[in-house]
Amino acid sequence: MSQITVIFDGQCDFCQQSVTWIQHKLPITALPYQSSDLSLFNLTPEQCAKQVYVISDGITYGGADAIAFLLDQRGNKIQSGLIRASGAIGRASYRWIAHHRKSWPVRLATKVLTFLNR
Repeated sequence: MSQITVIFDGQCDFCQQSVTWIQHKLPITALPYQSSDLSLFNLTPEQCAKQVYVISDGITYGGADAIAFLLDQRGNKIQSGLIRASGAIGRASYRWIAHHRKSWPVRLATKVLTFLNR
């Protein structure tokens, strides 16, 4: 297993495409929460249904913090910095995306990621 573990929604197309995009430049172990032993990470299915989690060096990041961490590790320092600097706005934006996965902006983003992952 890699040093970075990502627990994500394996039934979400946007989540799947995002993980694939991250994996192009960053070795991670990606685990769908629906089929993983979450107790190994002290997480519950209810927690994982709400947001992505990243575990690295014994630290657990969730939601926008997890995304910022992954982007930073992937080499996308500016995007990571913007998420971190935006604070509550970044966290609210993450929650909006997580709760509106069927919306046209998220579906469009999924199509863009699908294209980039080819």
